[in-house]
Amino acid sequence: MAKKNNKRDNRRLKKLIAICVICAVVLVVSTYAWFIGMKTVKVNEFEIEIATTEGLFLSMDGQKWSYKLDVKSATVYDKNANVWADDGLIPMSTVGDMDSEASRMKLFEKGSLTTTPGGYRLLTSRVNNYNNVGASGQQEEGKGYVAFDLFIKNLSGTEYYTENNPLNEEAIYLTTNSAVKVSENGGVDKTGIENSVRVAFAQIGRVEGTTTKQEDITGITCSDVPAAAEKAQVTGICRNAQIWEPNDTAHVQNAISWYNTSCKKRTGATVTDAGSYGDKGSCATIADKTAYPTYAVSKAIAIADQVDVYDGKEYNTYETNSIDYATYDAAEAGPEGKDQYKLVNFPYFTDTMKAKVGMERPAFMTLAPNSITKVRVYIYIEGQDIDNYDFAQLGKKISVNFGFTKERFETSDIEGYNGPSPVEGVDAES
Repeated sequence: MAKKNNKRDNRRLKKLIAICVICAVVLVVSTYAWFIGMKTVKVNEFEIEIATTEGLFLSMDGQKWSYKLDVKSATVYDKNANVWADDGLIPMSTVGDMDSEASRMKLFEKGSLTTTPGGYRLLTSRVNNYNNVGASGQQEEGKGYVAFDLFIKNLSGTEYYTENNPLNEEAIYLTTNSAVKVSENGGVDKTGIENSVRVAFAQIGRVEGTTTKQEDITGITCSDVPAAAEKAQVTGICRNAQIWEPNDTAHVQNAISWYNTSCKKRTGATVTDAGSYGDKGSCATIADKTAYPTYAVSKAIAIADQVDVYDGKEYNTYETNSIDYATYDAAEAGPEGKDQYKLVNFPYFTDTMKAKVGMERPAFMTLAPNSITKVRVYIYIEGQDIDNYDFAQLGKKISVNFGFTKERFETSDIEGYNGPSPVEGVDAES
């Protein structure tokens, strides 16, 4: 009986791993919410492992391609701009906007925060990853989050589409076994730190899949580059990052209690005025097993903006400082457009969406056929998440596992299917 169970478990494990790209990140975290500024934040170790199925190859240097990749020991290209939060993991906030000149995602960090009669006044500044070209010749990232370049070679088809059009691309799905949780090795359960994690995937640009020259691949930026003698054509992508929110319906009781204690309904414009707030317990209620929005930061927030961290219809009911994403996305750049909005109700790709089955399962992102795409991966703590409260830091250690697959269906989605598992395993490409 034990041997039979072992075989069954092995088949299950192979099925989970073989059909998708799996990236596992283990972070030892002593982090803090927007609200704390006294602690030294450290990330002491991490592990990232990636595996994929036939047709998708992975690389960290644009030269050595394989179906399996251990990021910790993988060869990376010279003068890369990868960062591993060696100086600490601190809360950030973003709506996934890209800086096309820097080829970097826009992130915002706490500039200042003080208590208000009904929450906390929020000031933010943009993380400086856009005007600090280092010795590498690249725009260097800031501190407090993980960011690295991943190159994905998609060998579907032979045609290379030079235009940046998602309609020319094929769907990629987030695997159903993707998960973020408190690590079983040293983590502290029931703190909720895992519920504030976000993982963003920013497609920078791509070249034709037959490209072999390393500098043509690693040098991809958001800018289009026409084909030239001995130089590959670059299709700049730079579309807004796709951001995954795991555990969207999970809220530990301690986070709920913190919110109930500090949040009050807001009715007045002056964020620090007691007359601008109602009584304790007057905010909208939150409950476990229910998804709530994140009003993510979309711009640097100054004193004059009068923002409270709980601003938004779903929390303190004050809507002046928040906007829906569709309105924000449709606005033009500039003071009369996007720059006027402070907090955006951001539409993450959630675990609820990931768990849909069969024809209801939505695509996570798209990749062009016959292409090598440069993807900038960001892992961070979302400061505006309702689960991000002071004591969440006591969770200490989190485990992040995610992956991609071209397969929309799992075998369990097909009624009556009794055939073999999709792929048992593959070898590397030389």
